[in-house]
Amino acid sequence: MLNAIDQPLWQPSNERISAANISSFFEHIRDLHAAPMASDYLSLHQWSVAQPALFWQAIWDFGGVVANRESERVLVDADRFPGAHWFPDARLNFAENLLRRRDDAIAIVSLLENGERRSLSFAGLYLQVARLSVSLRELGVGPGDRVAGFMPNIAETVVAMLATTSLGAIWSSCSPDFGLNGVMDRFGQIAPKVLFAADGYFYGDKAHDSLARVASISQALIEADDSNLAAVVIVPLVNAEPDLRAIPRARLFAKCLDNSAVDAEFVQLPFDHPLFIMYSSGTTGVPKCIVHGVGGTLLQHLKEHQLQVDLKADDVFFYFSTCGWMMWNWLVSGLATGATIVLFDGSPFARGGHLLLDAIDRERINVFGTSAKFIAALEKAGIQPSAGRTLDSLRTILSTGSPLSHESFEYVYRDFKADVCLSSISGGTDILSCFVGGCPVLPVFIGEIQAPGLGMAVEIWNDAGQSVVGEKGELVCTQPFPCCPIGFWDDPAQVKFVATYFNAWPNIWAHGDYGEVTPHGGYIIHGRSDAVLNPGGVRIGTAEIYRQVERLDEVVDSVVIGQSWLDDVRVVLFVVLRPGLALDDALAARIKATIRQETTPRHVPAKVIQVPEIPRTISGKIVELAVREVIHGRPVKNQDALANPEALAHFANLDALNH
Repeated sequence: MLNAIDQPLWQPSNERISAANISSFFEHIRDLHAAPMASDYLSLHQWSVAQPALFWQAIWDFGGVVANRESERVLVDADRFPGAHWFPDARLNFAENLLRRRDDAIAIVSLLENGERRSLSFAGLYLQVARLSVSLRELGVGPGDRVAGFMPNIAETVVAMLATTSLGAIWSSCSPDFGLNGVMDRFGQIAPKVLFAADGYFYGDKAHDSLARVASISQALIEADDSNLAAVVIVPLVNAEPDLRAIPRARLFAKCLDNSAVDAEFVQLPFDHPLFIMYSSGTTGVPKCIVHGVGGTLLQHLKEHQLQVDLKADDVFFYFSTCGWMMWNWLVSGLATGATIVLFDGSPFARGGHLLLDAIDRERINVFGTSAKFIAALEKAGIQPSAGRTLDSLRTILSTGSPLSHESFEYVYRDFKADVCLSSISGGTDILSCFVGGCPVLPVFIGEIQAPGLGMAVEIWNDAGQSVVGEKGELVCTQPFPCCPIGFWDDPAQVKFVATYFNAWPNIWAHGDYGEVTPHGGYIIHGRSDAVLNPGGVRIGTAEIYRQVERLDEVVDSVVIGQSWLDDVRVVLFVVLRPGLALDDALAARIKATIRQETTPRHVPAKVIQVPEIPRTISGKIVELAVREVIHGRPVKNQDALANPEALAHFANLDALNH
């Protein structure tokens, strides 16, 4: 039974509100005589964008940032976007801030699909980072050098990232299921000095050997014109003694820890010194290399974890991710709060999804992060997470990757847990964080993201550049924010960077999401702007159609695109059905009727076509643009960004699209 749109699914108790970090933050800023009088989130948000220097200084203090500052300046050139500078006289180190806790409590739990579990204490993590950084320094790694990880999501990857950033070098990673071209499209642009790689990984109940690909990647990096590769460090995962003879400049991870260092040396660098190089999806061309800075990343993650997620020291924090998705970087920053982070490498649907669900009770997880797809798949499979589990430690569920449907909201509160803060969050690799997301002291309304992020001047604009509420439009950010990327790699004049985010409106970040502000002050994301459908000149977000299709038991996956047709655009829906089912006229009519009933006639697809598989990126996102290219007979330039590029063939030369 659907809840009324104005009736919250969940309301935080007074006890929960008083115990929340954000309530302590209210007291913190009141002591500075800088706070809004009302202790409500939306007033705080308004103050945070009206007084950005005061707000971000308060985040700096509340988060206990470890740094040296020659002055108290917070923001200069505030009217330049891009071009504003935050904390211009500060010097800090990312790894130093993540390694503040050094006791014997558990810092990292590492789970593999095959059932293996390992753990590492905060003290042990600090020691491994200290020793690995010695070896990296001996290899010539220093500030500004790049270190790359072709790694599964395991503790060694975290150690490698922290050792890299302790030296002021730049970390970049992708997951080991990327093909050679996909890796070289990324790492080939940045010329890493050291490559970390595992000998393999576990996925889909199988062990996958990576050494042949590692050898090819290493050789290709060495042969590149701007070659910088000094060493390839191998982590044994599927074989106790991997054969490294085919890999040039190879050495074992354990050998890099074989020294007597007991203290890490942290190189403190300017606030906007490069920290991470992240990559756009690369489904329409070579991926853009997005450079994120030390201070902005740290401040934004501290703010989001502590105030938006309510993460506390001693909490246990999980987010399903690979090392090729920004959520990995976001999860690992939980160490700065003193939380235990839980890593998992493998299929999220291992043992029908029960492996991850069982981990909630076994690891005493407080914050469980996943994708909208995972939640929807559990519901489709009829799984009741609360059956046979207490879930008593679980306080917050986070969802991202795609919009969370109304049905998934209801499913969580019906079959997961009634007293949980379900926070759908949305941002991107572009900012390594969120524009809109959760809030532990606000109610949860069905189908809505709870609130704009603090310090983020987020609005929805129509085509005329006017801020609108209750109407669909472009998600923009109208003021500078600390986690704005430094720029793109090898784009010194920032031509590509400005063209990507600031072309629509000068001095305004246009994120590329199509959404709306709700009467509650929350947000709904309707899909990517570049995938918006436009039949008859009416803009339709793809998420509006997916939400209706997901309600049908027969459909397990779908993708919707706009096809150019007779001087207009028509909506075409491709569906994957349950095994053994075939699309007939009756089911196609029911799919259309469901969409029509819950949306508008413009949303109804002109064509519904069955396909065996939907192409997705390696991080699990539907590639609507690639499908659109294929059905129009245009090449997809970079298929190595896809987890299943062979699926594109199902959309080529379809007779059903010719009439």
